Amino acid sequence: MDIKKTIDLSWDDFDELRDPRPAETDFDQVVETALSRRGFLSGVLAFGSGAVAFGSGLMGSTSVARAQSSGFDFEPIGIATDFDIHVPAGYQWKPLVKWGQPLFSEAEGAFSPETGVSVAMSDKVFGENTDGMELFEVDGAQVIAVNSEYVNPKINLPEASEGMPANVDEVTLLKNMQGVTVMEIADTGNGYEVVVDSPFNRRITHETQMTMDGPAAGSALVQTNADPEGMSPKGTMNNCGSGKTLWGTYLTCEENFNGYFGTTGEMPEGEGYSRYGIGGEGRYAYEKYDARYDLSQEPNEPHRHGWITEIDPSDASSTPVKHTALGRFKHENAEMVQAADGRVVVYMGDDERGEFIYKYVSNGTWAEGQPTDGLLSDGTLYVAKFNPDQTGEWLALTPESTSMSLEEILVFSRMAGSKVGATTMDRPEWIACNPLKAEAYCALTNNKNRGLKTNAGGDETPVGGPNPREANNYGQIVRWTPENGDHGTIDFTWDLYVMAGNPEVHADAYAGSDNVTTGNMFNSPDGMAFDTKGRLWIQTDGDDSNEGDFAGMGNNQMLVGDTETGEIARFLTAPNGAEVTGLCWSADRKVAFVGIQHPGGSWPDGEGKPRSSVISVWREDGETVG
Repeated sequence: MDIKKTIDLSWDDFDELRDPRPAETDFDQVVETALSRRGFLSGVLAFGSGAVAFGSGLMGSTSVARAQSSGFDFEPIGIATDFDIHVPAGYQWKPLVKWGQPLFSEAEGAFSPETGVSVAMSDKVFGENTDGMELFEVDGAQVIAVNSEYVNPKINLPEASEGMPANVDEVTLLKNMQGVTVMEIADTGNGYEVVVDSPFNRRITHETQMTMDGPAAGSALVQTNADPEGMSPKGTMNNCGSGKTLWGTYLTCEENFNGYFGTTGEMPEGEGYSRYGIGGEGRYAYEKYDARYDLSQEPNEPHRHGWITEIDPSDASSTPVKHTALGRFKHENAEMVQAADGRVVVYMGDDERGEFIYKYVSNGTWAEGQPTDGLLSDGTLYVAKFNPDQTGEWLALTPESTSMSLEEILVFSRMAGSKVGATTMDRPEWIACNPLKAEAYCALTNNKNRGLKTNAGGDETPVGGPNPREANNYGQIVRWTPENGDHGTIDFTWDLYVMAGNPEVHADAYAGSDNVTTGNMFNSPDGMAFDTKGRLWIQTDGDDSNEGDFAGMGNNQMLVGDTETGEIARFLTAPNGAEVTGLCWSADRKVAFVGIQHPGGSWPDGEGKPRSSVISVWREDGETVG
């Protein structure tokens, strides 16, 4: 494999290039009720608040949202194909922080439009490719924690490096441009800005010292030569989505960690490597310059990544904690809610084609002001099974149900999920829970392999249930309601809130559900968040070519959904080439902070290198945004 050619691949395509899936599945194993394209159109599937019947190639006319939405406090906008941000009339936006912007005064002027950031200043500036983020109020200050998911080496490294690090310093630069930024922000009277030199400001990188807790901490599976006790891992990597604990700390989610590891010698044996896409050459060639990433020297190092990591934004000297009780997989985000009896519940998606949805339920309970010890280290991990009759259940991952030790269940959660028969999903990304009622939503962003190939563990991916389309390039959002309105229960019912599609190109299931129109169509729902009004904000990370199956869809975007009526309206469009990811609000809810990842062109400066950024969006009349 020519590693230089992998830099431009998506993480999913990188995984499949290194570890190809079988070309076909055994369709004889797919139950007769599984919906093929033809069966889908003749069946009945639930959307929004009711069932929609599919007739002769088109969705039924029962939808409440066939026309462009009018039930929102803004005028929906059209698509865009340019290199700018667009928001509704009556709203404004400006950058809050850009890649390379200083967090400390010593890094003033560290960013160059021609060369980027120097190695010496790379851990003192805002990282690249922003993703999940959350805002915290700490002693009257507003502190925002923001993930930097990955780097584009061609942008960060000197031109002579041709997109691959050529020495230890260049590897260090890439390590420092990723991870997490914690920073204070304040309204200066001219909009929000970063408070340079704030005592809250902090960069957490691939080299930051951390600790582990939970049943897998200290086990033989996470011990290394550098850390024989298996309790002191370094770094958090490929930080994708995020979460916020009930007690005010930040949860950063380690997603495509596998791509950072390679080997300069023999590949170690073990089923867990292939299931997690680990092996061969790393995406950034770290293994050539740092033994920690070389599988022939540290075969257990990958087991120390792929976790949910908790960070205290109020204390820049605190040590982040990797919580092994929440399982190890490609975490998208972590949505924390509370069960009726006070137990803590965390919903999580594993963002890979054909992987699973999980939830963790603590054994202990929590109330305001009570200790939090053990709440994220002592509990049970479950995986979701969606039944065709729109019921579902959470399957406990225990030694009894899996014939695996508890440490193995947590380090190899994917394999445990396969053993109990969890439902393979169309890339589970962000999960968001409605603050006004007990229901959860998960963005299933897309899955070109649905019905065509197995997942990485060889599990079939039959068409049907919450994954109703073969070769699904558009995605959908599944919603479930826990039994008795209690997130701590085992049973739930489910439906589809929306099925993305293109009604300009297709006249069948690929046109989307009835609440998708030519005026609001989109593909690949990814990030999601609820505001205090119970509106669901949906961010996309899809194909913005505006061609073929994606003609008329324009750039990636952020939409707003009414979960009662099913209405969906476009609120924001991103620059071409960019993903919209990450959303939170100021303490007074008058400003929304939105992440713009890997923009094209030279956005937002209009010259030099493109700079991923977080922007502020507000209403001109001073009313709340969310």
